[in-house]
Amino acid sequence: MQLPSRNAGDMLLKPGECLDIRRRLRRITPPHDLTAVVVCAFDPRTRMLPFYYSSMRMAPAGVRAVGAALFDAGITKTRIVLQQWNPRVQPSRMVLDGRVPDLLLVSSMQIHSTPCEGIIRDAWRMDAASRPLIVAGGPKAIYEPWSLFSAEPADPWAADVAVTGEEYVLLNLLEVLLTERAIGEPLRSAFARARDRGSLDQVPGLVYARGDSPGAAEELVDTGIQRLVSDLDELPHPVLGYQLLEPPSRRRTLAAGPLATDRVRRFSRIGSLVFTLGCKFSCPYCPIPAYNQRQYRAKSPGRIADEMTQLNERYGFRFFFGTDDNFFNNRDRTVSIVETLARTQIRGLALRHRAHWGTEVTVHDTLGMKEHLSTVRKAGAIALWIGVEDITATFVKKGQSVDKTTEAFELLRRHGLLPVPMLMHHDGQPLCTRRSEYGLINQVRLLRRAGAIDVQVLVMTPAVGSRSYEEPFHTGRMIQSAGGKAVEPYMLDGNYVVATGEPQPWRMQLRVAAALAFFYNPLRLLGSLVRPKSRRYLIDPGVQLIGLWGLVHTLPRMLAWTLRLMTGRITRQSRPPATCLRLTGVDGVPASHGHSLVPEIARGAAVGSCV
Repeated sequence: MQLPSRNAGDMLLKPGECLDIRRRLRRITPPHDLTAVVVCAFDPRTRMLPFYYSSMRMAPAGVRAVGAALFDAGITKTRIVLQQWNPRVQPSRMVLDGRVPDLLLVSSMQIHSTPCEGIIRDAWRMDAASRPLIVAGGPKAIYEPWSLFSAEPADPWAADVAVTGEEYVLLNLLEVLLTERAIGEPLRSAFARARDRGSLDQVPGLVYARGDSPGAAEELVDTGIQRLVSDLDELPHPVLGYQLLEPPSRRRTLAAGPLATDRVRRFSRIGSLVFTLGCKFSCPYCPIPAYNQRQYRAKSPGRIADEMTQLNERYGFRFFFGTDDNFFNNRDRTVSIVETLARTQIRGLALRHRAHWGTEVTVHDTLGMKEHLSTVRKAGAIALWIGVEDITATFVKKGQSVDKTTEAFELLRRHGLLPVPMLMHHDGQPLCTRRSEYGLINQVRLLRRAGAIDVQVLVMTPAVGSRSYEEPFHTGRMIQSAGGKAVEPYMLDGNYVVATGEPQPWRMQLRVAAALAFFYNPLRLLGSLVRPKSRRYLIDPGVQLIGLWGLVHTLPRMLAWTLRLMTGRITRQSRPPATCLRLTGVDGVPASHGHSLVPEIARGAAVGSCV
């Protein structure tokens, strides 16, 4: 199920190419006077722990990056719509600069598939002549682009094209289209002409339907795996994305203007930033290494310092979250970054007095950074989310153990850094054990004693794009429905037990609920007031309050699913989601996403109804 890599020597763009394409676009976009709306799909049913707070108070980095790239390429009439802030917005009602947008870009994770489809379907209600060019992106498009194209003639809806890569792929597509487009011509018309001429086939990272059928697609063309931007300094500055946000509202239409600068921090208390991308570990349940083609990429220390400085000065951000896969992945590069941040000043004060930040690391790499943790703290870091998964390394081995994890947590606390463990509950792990730390409650208790102020407890759920994704389906562990309720995409967020070989799945679901209630409860809140785990007195009880509030909204949903698992009939799914649309590569090369064909199509049988 993992994405393939490009050939060695052809994985990365030429240095400076991501800057050059935006320069080229800035020369050709003004006469076209395009308008664009970028929509971040969001399913409110995913608003549970551990993301109950951040899902609403942190504008996602991905859609902001897309908006910033469009703006920097000369498409300045761009608006970024976050569906978590604008739940009722409808593309068919959108008007930007007094007209229907030329571009509608929809970004979605797998768990937000349902509202993503709803956005595209609503756009299809528009007259074909005035419908914007629909571009789908984000993790959903990267790993399952075929799911964004209907295969049912009686139910036509689809994106015009799926971008299965990063911002550069979108910009490359636009460069081809604007070279083809006549001034005033609908962008969809230029797209159709470029598609039919084969011009899009030279843009790696696209999937589009062949032909002009007004109904469902019959065949998809996959132009292959993207080339990656090697130097992340070439990406547009995040300041550009924040100035394009749609103000939160219950309207179906767009506001007259974007969210005012002085109101951005009110709605997005946390600023998300990309520091580095990639991880040296190759866990079977994680799609990250394959997506990055085993590359590790980073911004320069000076660029990171500049982003924090400008965002603090312009928007007042005081807390940032680095969306790293593993910030401590490369020690030398990490040391260079934190040393620069430790020297950075904002308006005459050290950065750590103006802003704080957190990111994700591993136990193994934290111990490797033990001599530099004081510098990490001086750089403004305040909290580190640590991928512990299983403290005993029974489930997955990433250099962690009970002793090493405890040592890492003690080191972090000693240097004023707050550890936030991320646990993954899995088959065979009991709630409690007597003579080991294997039990889920045992691990939560140990980590709390070691200094954890917060915790994430999720269940092992198949991640699309990972090496182990298909295994639960083929072994009969994937639940299709329970008590008459089908497993929907939003339930793949790690909060619901949907893939297990345990004979009584409801027990596993209850264990997760019990672990969360063990960590967040009124007694622990009172204890945090007396003996807080943080030197900053209010942080520990503050996190407990937020956790308790999130637990109030999380437990009812978990317990409702527990009841269905306990009393209802459970059916299993024997094969992963697939498509009966034929996927073809370019110039006879197999499609990069051809693993998602149903078996009959993969063997070359005639296209029939989807299964």
